[in-house]
Amino acid sequence: MTPQTTDSSNQHIAFIGGGNMASAIIGGLLKRGLPASQIQVVEPFAEQRARLAQQFQIEVSETAGASLARATLAVWAVKPQTFRQAAEQSRAHTQAALHLSVAAGIRSSTIAGWLGTERVVRAMPNTPALIGQGMTALFARPAASAADRLAVERVVQTTGQYLWLDEEAQLDAVTALSGSGPAYVFYFIEAMIEAGTDMGLSREQAQQLAVGTFAGASALAHEATEPPEVLRARVTSKGGTTYAALTSMEQDGIKEKFMQAMHAARQRASEMGDEFGAA
Repeated sequence: MTPQTTDSSNQHIAFIGGGNMASAIIGGLLKRGLPASQIQVVEPFAEQRARLAQQFQIEVSETAGASLARATLAVWAVKPQTFRQAAEQSRAHTQAALHLSVAAGIRSSTIAGWLGTERVVRAMPNTPALIGQGMTALFARPAASAADRLAVERVVQTTGQYLWLDEEAQLDAVTALSGSGPAYVFYFIEAMIEAGTDMGLSREQAQQLAVGTFAGASALAHEATEPPEVLRARVTSKGGTTYAALTSMEQDGIKEKFMQAMHAARQRASEMGDEFGAA
C-alpha cells in the first residue's frame, strides 16, 4: 500500500455519478498529478455539475455520450438503485474500459452482466476518504488483470488506505465494519458529548474532548504493536473510573448489542445485492 505517483500518460477516467465519493477521488487524483483534461463526470443534477466544474475545472455532462469511449477506467459512483439504468445508458460507450464500482451491495457478477464486460472491480470505501483518510476494501473479478488491479490501486490510494479481498462475500462484512463504521464513531461521539454536557461541560468543551479522545485513541491503536484489548486493559484499573464505566457497559450488554447492529448492517448489504440486482 505504498503511495504511487499517478501514471497519467495513457489514462482517462470517467466518473458516472458526481457525489461526495467521486469528488473525494477526483480531488485526490488531481493532487497526485492527473491532468483535469483526463477526467470527466456524468452527473444528472445541474447543481452538482456546476459544483464539479467550478471546483475541479473538469468536463461534466448531464448524460452519457460518445465521449465516454475515451475512458480507460469507468468509476461507478451512483446509488445502488440507479446503477442499472446508468449502466444501460453508458454500456455502449464503455466496452473497452476497466470498471470500478463504489456502489454498496451490487455484486460484481450483476455489474458484469449490466455492462457486458468481466473487467470489473468492486470497492467499499468510507467517508474519511473525503479528507484522504479513507479505508477501502477491493475485490476483482478473475478477468481483471494485474495491470487492472494496479490501475485501481493508483486511484483508490489517493483517498487513503486500501486492501484486497479474496472473496466477494467479504465485502458485505466490510460494509458493516468500515463502510458504515464512521457513523458508529460519530454516534459514540454524540453520546459522549451529551454525557459531557449533562455533567456540566459546555457543548464546545465536550465536543473538543470527545473528538480529540477518539482521534488520539485511534492514532494510538494504529501505532501500537499490542491489540486493542491490551491497550484498553492498561487504562482500566480495578475499582477505578474506567472500570466503573466499562462494567456498566458490560452489564447492559453494550458489546453484544453493538455486534448485533453490525450483523444487521451486513445482512442489509446482502439484501441490497438481491434487491437492486434483481432482473
